[in-house]
Amino acid sequence: MGLKQQYRLRLLRKQRLWRARRRAGDLRVVADRTGRIRSDDILLFCTLRNERIRLPYFLDYYRKMGVGHFLFVDNGSTDGSRDYLARQSDTSVWTTTASYRQAGFGIDWLNGLLRRYAHGHWALTVDPDEFLVYPFCDRRPLDALTDWMASCSIRSLSAMLIDMYPREAIGAATYREGQDPFEIAQWFDAGNYQISRNETYGNLWIQGGPRSRVFFADRPRAAPALNKVPLVRWHRNYAYISSTHMLLPRGLNATYDRWGGEQVSGCLLHAKFLDTFGGKAEEELQRGEHYAQSREYMAYRDRMEHELVLWSRWSEQYVNWRQLEILGLMSKGNWA
Repeated sequence: MGLKQQYRLRLLRKQRLWRARRRAGDLRVVADRTGRIRSDDILLFCTLRNERIRLPYFLDYYRKMGVGHFLFVDNGSTDGSRDYLARQSDTSVWTTTASYRQAGFGIDWLNGLLRRYAHGHWALTVDPDEFLVYPFCDRRPLDALTDWMASCSIRSLSAMLIDMYPREAIGAATYREGQDPFEIAQWFDAGNYQISRNETYGNLWIQGGPRSRVFFADRPRAAPALNKVPLVRWHRNYAYISSTHMLLPRGLNATYDRWGGEQVSGCLLHAKFLDTFGGKAEEELQRGEHYAQSREYMAYRDRMEHELVLWSRWSEQYVNWRQLEILGLMSKGNWA
């Protein structure tokens, strides 16, 4: 990379950090328990709106994984999400009714909180419908992974987003509060992924899966990106650029190969396609706060006019992380 490009990326990172400081004024504290954060805590950062039904399982899942403190930005929920989170002893909550789109689709708010609270911590940044799986997650807590990564001077973990869906039509089964969503959404696309490298940022760009196959079959390049870097040993001068798809400094995106060998990676199981999907899609389309004039949600609406089944004869039922490794969707690298 030339000096001019390096300068442009440094300038972009400073610009994003400046935006984060400016957007901090959007946020109002609801519950601040950050004084309880311990020096070795793994922190989770999340922006949400009207996700009350998902929160009990989400919190339980990541508590069992070893997250020490949760930091949430509630973007104008009307379903009790904010009050529910404020009652949890291991959460800090901010609220805002400001524009999600104008805040970089929420990432400006999270960059600000990451800068203020995550310096020196491992920080996991996910949506309420994203569930991290990583090698040996069935018997090793998250800090076993982060301790090993730190010993190898690995600062970030990539995790491909895997869209999960039910065998029957979306909406045929009712999701209950506190339920494991993957009791319903048990299936995923084992193949059907396209990968390219973003030469500017150094990250892999991954598309495909059921959203590409069903909603963007005629324009696959417009399908949502599935590449994410959700887990980072944070420094106050880091900044996410586009959701958690990529961040700066650029070296944090070099997450798949290292010194000629395959690097450890995980997956984010995406529990989007439950019976709540139709109402959520319509709400977000009406708000018009998402990327590219809510193009993704327009595609959802067009298909949701009919009974929607994402399952196909090529779908595979989820078993565990080892299955994902065998399929080449994640890797344990040289972590044994």
